[in-house]
Amino acid sequence: MMNHEQQPPILHASQDDGMESLILNDDDDSFPDHPHPLGPQSPNSPFNSFLDPPSYADAVFTSFDSNGHDQILRTPAAPSPSDYLHISVTDPLKEQDLATSLVPGGTTFYTYLITTRSNFPEFGGPGSEFAVRRRFRDVVTLSDRLSETYRGYFIPVRPDKSTVESQVMQKQEFVEQRRVALEKYLRKLALHPVIRKSEELRLFLEAKGKLPLAKTTDVASRMLDGAVKLPRQLLGGEGVAAAAAAAAASVDLNEVAQPARVGRDLLRIFKELKQSVANDWGGSKPLVVEKDKEFMEKKDKLMEFEQHLTTVSQQAESLVKFQQDMGETMGELGLAFVKLTKFETEEALFESQRVRAADMRNVATAAVKASRLYRELNTQTIKHLDKLHEYLGTMLAVNNAFSDRSSALLTVQTLSSELASLHSRIEKLEVASSKIFGGDKSRMRKVEDLKEAIRVTENAKVCADREYERIKENNKSELERIEKERHDDFISMLRGFVVNQAGYAEKMAAVWEKLAEETSAYSRDSS
Repeated sequence: MMNHEQQPPILHASQDDGMESLILNDDDDSFPDHPHPLGPQSPNSPFNSFLDPPSYADAVFTSFDSNGHDQILRTPAAPSPSDYLHISVTDPLKEQDLATSLVPGGTTFYTYLITTRSNFPEFGGPGSEFAVRRRFRDVVTLSDRLSETYRGYFIPVRPDKSTVESQVMQKQEFVEQRRVALEKYLRKLALHPVIRKSEELRLFLEAKGKLPLAKTTDVASRMLDGAVKLPRQLLGGEGVAAAAAAAAASVDLNEVAQPARVGRDLLRIFKELKQSVANDWGGSKPLVVEKDKEFMEKKDKLMEFEQHLTTVSQQAESLVKFQQDMGETMGELGLAFVKLTKFETEEALFESQRVRAADMRNVATAAVKASRLYRELNTQTIKHLDKLHEYLGTMLAVNNAFSDRSSALLTVQTLSSELASLHSRIEKLEVASSKIFGGDKSRMRKVEDLKEAIRVTENAKVCADREYERIKENNKSELERIEKERHDDFISMLRGFVVNQAGYAEKMAAVWEKLAEETSAYSRDSS
């Protein structure tokens, strides 16, 4: 969004407007440490001025953050000497999709060069550097795998696919926007203390060719598998008990630890939906409930924090818009005084008119400087208050992690209810069988089927309990981490924002004070 290298001049030479030359003197010492954004100005270099409306996207990066002194902010050319994982996304390349395109050139996509530098042992140790090409689909796959493997962690949310934007925006603009978004996303993953050392991220960054993270079962196979299983699970040609046993026998204990997937786990989805409705509307309390009161309090506080954060973020956008408007207005005021100076100079008949023209030139100079300062201030405001927008994205990750916890708890509740139901059915069958002399062999066979279903369901519940506890621990560690990071980030954000507001206010005051001194003769004359 903001360009560190190019600093287009605020004032552009124009040969067409025919205005008199106006010298922008910058002989004060307000800007000693960095180049003038207007370019080198000699006292004799004239400019015929057209004021470009200031845009904070082009503003000069001048910061008061370091020890109260101005510094030009640069992206570090090299990572810090401590542990680092630096990822850059560059060089978008249009390619043809030979796997799905029937017509040559019919289907194309963009790949991006992802370059990694790291000293982590997982990436080869100090001095390691490598690059791969990935398309957006690979990023989606990485995000899905991380979400499955690291449930309960606050995993940064990947960029949206934005198919509508890709059709509305200019192609190159969209590609560049996506490149920036992908780089930002991958760098957030690299900052996460757990994700940055994950096997999934390492393979994504290192493995050449096709990304080796894709699932082996495609969507069509899942739908077919689910459609075949559902009648057998729900109806069961061998009776209700046989259906329960068959359903239990089909349980994959590894998949119990994952949320139900649409198309493949249809029966589980129906059962968990039934359990969810019973939790919300049923008269009885679930067999398993959330007992961590500390977690519930922190969750409620974070939800309240998110509401306040949204409000503050909106006000920050209003501040940026106001400062941008002030910069543009000051620039337009400077231009207006340039034109007025030209008129007074051309039409001057008396020395007093020429003196007045010189004073108006000073006003124009002050307005131009103020316009430039507002642009620089706005850049710094965006740099610091953008942390608010980042935390709104973090809250999406927090909510996803809490959803993992709720989903895992719902699975435990569903299996607990299923076990209670199976035990109840066995009890009823055994009572009915006991009333028949010698027992009812048919009912006893059903009892054995149900006991097998109970055995498998109990094993599934053990896995679900273990996954639920794992997610709870992940939530706990992440809440501790984000609380510390939020404290540090907000202290840094507020300090930077306040220091820069104060610093630029001082610079602006100096501009107007100098103008006041230059026009002090008016007050003496009037007295």
